[in-house]
Amino acid sequence: MKIGTAVLAVLSAASVYGAEGFGVPRTFGAQRAALTSVAMSTTEKEGTETKDDAKKDKEAPPVNIGWDSHKAVDAVPDSLVREGESGPDGNYPMRAKFEQMCREAQLKITKAIEDIDGKASFREDAWVRDNGGGGMSRVLCDGNVFEKAGVNLSVVYGSMPQEALQAATERGVDRAKGYKPGERVPFFACGLSSVMHPKNPHAPTMHFNYRYFETDGGVWWFGGGTDITPAYVNEEDMKQFHGTYKEVCDKHDPEFYPKFKEWADRYFVIQHRNETRGLGGIFFDDLNDRDPDTIFEFSKEALNSVVKAYGPIVEKHKDDDFTEKEKEWQLMRRGRYVEFNLVYDRGTVFGLKTGGRIESILMSLPETARWEYDMHPEPGTPEADFIDACKQPREWV
Repeated sequence: MKIGTAVLAVLSAASVYGAEGFGVPRTFGAQRAALTSVAMSTTEKEGTETKDDAKKDKEAPPVNIGWDSHKAVDAVPDSLVREGESGPDGNYPMRAKFEQMCREAQLKITKAIEDIDGKASFREDAWVRDNGGGGMSRVLCDGNVFEKAGVNLSVVYGSMPQEALQAATERGVDRAKGYKPGERVPFFACGLSSVMHPKNPHAPTMHFNYRYFETDGGVWWFGGGTDITPAYVNEEDMKQFHGTYKEVCDKHDPEFYPKFKEWADRYFVIQHRNETRGLGGIFFDDLNDRDPDTIFEFSKEALNSVVKAYGPIVEKHKDDDFTEKEKEWQLMRRGRYVEFNLVYDRGTVFGLKTGGRIESILMSLPETARWEYDMHPEPGTPEADFIDACKQPREWV
């Protein structure tokens, strides 16, 4: 069964979250009870609201939920970071520096991918939204080598629900400490994210995301990583990919690679399958244990190593011969990719809960995927070996 995953994504989101603004699914009875509760609390508030409460409401950050708030523009401004406007007070120089780093990397990476593909070019959509921020989505489709590839820049700020903060970081509960239940959290976020889906089953899918967050009260942290999702195990490819990132990590802190490699193996688990999405890489979050400029330099080098880590692998396999069975297996692994992204991926959940641009959020999904009922590869086959590597993560370097 082959399914267009963009359609699947919309249907899945609608069925899971309904019209509740991507909150927890509710029964009709629960919805009615919730409406009654809201009506009662509103009535109570009308009788007890003070001048201070009214002033606080007036000064509250704007609500950024709204998927129709993104406006297409011919080009975004030179910077989407504007001091005094871009979310809560904080480290404006770092915000601007991180955005500039992401812009430069977006151009460099998309140029390298176009060169590898040799046919297709990236289409660019620039957008802004009324409540603050904007971005640039660059997407390539139906190339010689890549079925779909995208690299998205986003700079967003305003306020978010506490459950969105929970989705954005493992320490979400701590980040919202001091806020009353239901109170929104002022935030700033800038990031560059990408997914590459080659056509050849022997050329792996690759994903990266590097981001910088701030919330009210001077709280900040970096997160991100790069990971690889092949359909088959190729030890030389894994040594190339993991070896590149071990070299980057070791340059900045010898503890980074083992820690972030294990973190990736733990994070990219499809829990309902008890297997990883792919064969890992590095992943980190909540990184603020040293000077921000020091972490920035690590994030910058990791981001700028994407082409070095991934490009040679695609070049090596883009013209490999493959069978129809191998293509079907690739599509089934893409199905697993879709499952992880729609159910567990932190960036997807954060984007949906903060009113992100839908086309940019769902850019990560492949154009085609496959599900077969109760499919298990035959023991001793390359497909079975790949599943074993997903169930028992291996050391590659």
